[in-house]
Amino acid sequence: MELSRPWQILRDAAAVLVTALFMFPIFWWALTSIKPTYAMFDKDRVVWFDFVPTLINYAVTLLGRSRSELAIDQGIGMGVAGGSAYDSRYSIMDSIVISVGATALTVSIAVLAAYALSRMAFRGRNAFLNWVLGQRFMPPIAILIPLVGIYNTVGLLDRNGRLMGYLGLILIYALMNLPIAVLLMKSFFDDVPKDVDEAAMIDGATRGQTFRRIVLPMVRGGVAAAAVLCFIFSWTEFLLALFLTSDIRTVPVKIQTFVTSTGNEWGFIAALGTAATIPGFIFILLVQRHLVRGLTLGSLKE
Repeated sequence: MELSRPWQILRDAAAVLVTALFMFPIFWWALTSIKPTYAMFDKDRVVWFDFVPTLINYAVTLLGRSRSELAIDQGIGMGVAGGSAYDSRYSIMDSIVISVGATALTVSIAVLAAYALSRMAFRGRNAFLNWVLGQRFMPPIAILIPLVGIYNTVGLLDRNGRLMGYLGLILIYALMNLPIAVLLMKSFFDDVPKDVDEAAMIDGATRGQTFRRIVLPMVRGGVAAAAVLCFIFSWTEFLLALFLTSDIRTVPVKIQTFVTSTGNEWGFIAALGTAATIPGFIFILLVQRHLVRGLTLGSLKE
């Protein structure tokens, strides 16, 4: 049914308004990151654009520049720590390594498990699916204490080496994201008719060849959607990264260190928080064609 012109305008205006409401916190976060301290804490009014923009907050957090070198005491920054305390380059690299590793491991396992659950009938399959879904209902804090004990016993804490710390976080993030990735991928495989598999195997293809060459390319959108979700969940996770590491500091853990005894370093927090959204945006842009198709796959039936 075609909407009349006034209704189309109203619909578009409502869409713009909702989008603006969701985007405003990101906009304000980015605006705060280029404000000097006097503009952030003006007690008489809310400062929007009438200030001199500065990139000092980014220079300190992303380039490791010294606070004193950049004249922080002239209106930027509140704390007393040196520049190295706010240097976040290693934290960004830690987050990238862990998030990409966890995403790759999760998606690799999820596509195999989801294909098996979609194509192979076995006793207790529905009960197993319910069990998989139930794993996502458990909050991480419920298993935090025994998890720390297990990791300490098997040597997956970063006190045993940075590599072991990376491996420990990658494994727990993959375990945490696996249920939703499996269920998501299963829905995509279910949308591919089983006749496709049967036709390929009649022509001489093995089950593995059918999966790799026929079915998997047809669900690239679903793989992209699952990968983006897993990456974002891993990139933004805070609690497990805080308790399972001491030397490794992911971006969320690093940001909480900017809360000092003399006040919150809002400029540095905003700068690192804004920069931390960029990898997610880049990831989404690279796979947006498949992501849009993957998130809508199965919503329409012929």
